[in-house]
Amino acid sequence: MELLERADALATLDGLLASPGGAVALVAGEAGAGKSALVNAFAATTRARVLWGSCDPLLTPRALGPLHDVARQVGGVLADRLAALHAAAEAERRGAVFDALLDELTDSRPGCRTVLVVEDAHWADGATLDLIAYLGRRLTRRPALLVLTLRDDEVGAEHPLHAVLAGLPRPLVRRLPLPALSTDAVAALARAAGRATDGLYQATGGNPLLVTEVLAATGPDVPPTVRDLVLARLAALPAPAREVAALVSVVPSRAEPYLLNDHPPADVQECLDRGVLVSVGNAVAFRHELLGRAVRESLSPVQRVALHAAVLARLMPRADVDAARLVHHAHHADDPEAVLRWAPVAAEQASRAGAHRQAADQYAVALPHAARLPGASRAELLEAYATAAYLAGMAAQALDARRAALALREADGDPLRIGEDLRWVSRLSWWTGDSPAARTAGTRAIQVLENAPPGRQLAMAYSNMSQLLMLADDTRGAVGWGDRARELARRLGDVETEAHALVNVGSARLQGGDLAGIVELERGHALAVAHHLDDHAARALVNLATLTVEWHRLAPAAEALERALLFTTSRDLDGYARHLLGYRSRLRLTTGDWAGARSDADRALAGAAQPGGSLVPALVALGRLGTRRDEPTSHLDTAARWAVQSRELQFVVPVAAALAERHWLAGDPEPAVAELRRVHRLAAEAGQPWFAGELAYWLWRVGQPVGDTGALASPYRRLIEGDWAGAAGEWQQLGCPYSRAEALACGDGPAAGEALRILDGLGAVAVARRIRADLRGRGMARVPRGPRPATAAHPTGLTARQREVLALLVDGLSNAEIAARLSLSTRTVDHHVSAVLGKLAVPSRGQAAATARRQGLVPPT
Repeated sequence: MELLERADALATLDGLLASPGGAVALVAGEAGAGKSALVNAFAATTRARVLWGSCDPLLTPRALGPLHDVARQVGGVLADRLAALHAAAEAERRGAVFDALLDELTDSRPGCRTVLVVEDAHWADGATLDLIAYLGRRLTRRPALLVLTLRDDEVGAEHPLHAVLAGLPRPLVRRLPLPALSTDAVAALARAAGRATDGLYQATGGNPLLVTEVLAATGPDVPPTVRDLVLARLAALPAPAREVAALVSVVPSRAEPYLLNDHPPADVQECLDRGVLVSVGNAVAFRHELLGRAVRESLSPVQRVALHAAVLARLMPRADVDAARLVHHAHHADDPEAVLRWAPVAAEQASRAGAHRQAADQYAVALPHAARLPGASRAELLEAYATAAYLAGMAAQALDARRAALALREADGDPLRIGEDLRWVSRLSWWTGDSPAARTAGTRAIQVLENAPPGRQLAMAYSNMSQLLMLADDTRGAVGWGDRARELARRLGDVETEAHALVNVGSARLQGGDLAGIVELERGHALAVAHHLDDHAARALVNLATLTVEWHRLAPAAEALERALLFTTSRDLDGYARHLLGYRSRLRLTTGDWAGARSDADRALAGAAQPGGSLVPALVALGRLGTRRDEPTSHLDTAARWAVQSRELQFVVPVAAALAERHWLAGDPEPAVAELRRVHRLAAEAGQPWFAGELAYWLWRVGQPVGDTGALASPYRRLIEGDWAGAAGEWQQLGCPYSRAEALACGDGPAAGEALRILDGLGAVAVARRIRADLRGRGMARVPRGPRPATAAHPTGLTARQREVLALLVDGLSNAEIAARLSLSTRTVDHHVSAVLGKLAVPSRGQAAATARRQGLVPPT
């Protein structure tokens, strides 16, 4: 059927392919919008080499599924490295596989171009998402085109694909939305098919797939559903051909010839001739997944189980079949033995590819059948699931599984296994926010393991205690237990524990202000990377970055955060990545990038709930933004609950300071005083001058005695001692505008005026209002007025002119066009647009337009 109303999209793809560097095209639309048809049409007319990979709607997506498809096409180095990836000894080779694909896409000969198509990216596994991010960051100067097709109506706000696409270089990416066909196009297709147009558009909504299916139907009327369409066509087939279609319907994506060996070729051909199935390479498939689903759902449960069993029987003897496919069919065939056999294999393959979420999901498929296993085997399965879930950021599920495994191990009485599970329970209890339970389980682990011959389990239990003490700001205890762990680990040749302990000792020293800790963290990271210990390598970078933020070494902190985020996101370590985003949000809040701070915090909090303190930094950042901008928020209350449960300064201090600020702005500081005093005492005892300094500042701010200021960070000490100008100068040198404004507000008239200009520019309306009231209370004759009443009353603080600019921005006008429309200079409009983005706390014009529509800031169109 003719491809209508897609000429612009085809021309865009042609243009991207002809551009000097690389590009990423996002072909987006609802199911049946014609994404595959468009890409096939493009591939049929281009002279470039086109490589194809697909993401499948399996029960759990196969790790790097599209890459396996491409490797089968090109062979060579890529295929060899991909095969090595799934060998246990070569688990570290994922980066080499990605590099091989990049080399495959890049041809230095003039005029040689390659297109990589990844279909149905909304079904991508975590490792494939990492691959997309990897390629997207490297195509700027590479002559290749990456085309992703995706159902944008199935990519919700929490879908991980959002974060990947947001991280791609913006100039590289072109979105090609495929809207529904117009009434004229639907009518043209109907006329070409010799069919009436009455009711056709209303029945199909202009969806190209539905239009195609309706026009191919034999009856005169328009069927009401896709299911009716497909079943009507199926009913016209002979019974043997219907059996072929039924079998193909339970096979995701496509059915290879060997799956159809029990069916005569003539029956397969009958399905092809009648348009029920189409050829896809050397396989057959339904033209669209929706059509296959309609057939599949028409089958009885007994038929579906039998068909899945038949497919499984054909797949299992083949060495080239991905284990994820076997698990999919074993599950739907209700074959527990096959699930228990293949799910761990699929999980291990996913884990080696860095797809920890998919690994956990594979184990989860097997767990309901674990009761039929012996106790030790059941415990092993629970432990494997717990490890995968932990790495995927699912700490609560991991903790439940470890506790269940521990009960089984205790029944068997094996002290080494019991001690190891206790140590894991300790670690996971900490991740879920229960530090006392973590200490209890960690202590028990050591007691159990010290009654057995010393081994790797005991060394790691020592290191775990070092880690707990480091997190509790007990530097001396952390270093002592860490050294003990390292000594035993060296005697045993236990590199993993040595790396783990090095990270603990380095973190403890850096946390205490000893920069030698950086050297030990780097050594721990290098050792972990060399032995492919992603979790420990990541923790070294995470601690280095977060501690650098806490000590206000802001320039190195920005670099350290980027490095840690790149490492954790490239390895699907979601728990760490979300924690880091919270810290980057905190850094951006400190340095005046409040739009970036909000964006990072929102990203950190998107996705599944994550118990424990790891999201406290993001919650505090959003809470402080809301407090300062007079926007109601419950984020601080949520953060306070987790902080109280954790009892750790890294969480307790920011929460106490943020709550003090909120109470001060509300004019009722008394409820914050007791907690401020308690936490300030702990911070001072820990020797952290920046923690102690911020809390002392708030005690001083609300009129409470501070005591000795000698151990406070310099800008806080100066301000408390009356040197507001010196404090403001230090904050300016550090690049902290809000803190500078706080210091200036304590100064003379000009200084206070400068403070208010900073606060107004940041949109800190609540703080500016409180400072103005304080200045009047101090008897200052001329307090600079704030934004006009109409501006202040506006929910975003936009001025009338800024609202005009926003309305034109929503209409799609450029800055030059807005300037001409409003009789302003382009530079003035540039300033207005920047102010609008800042007040809306969004990073781009497109997001400003979306926010404006969502919040009703512009008239509806």
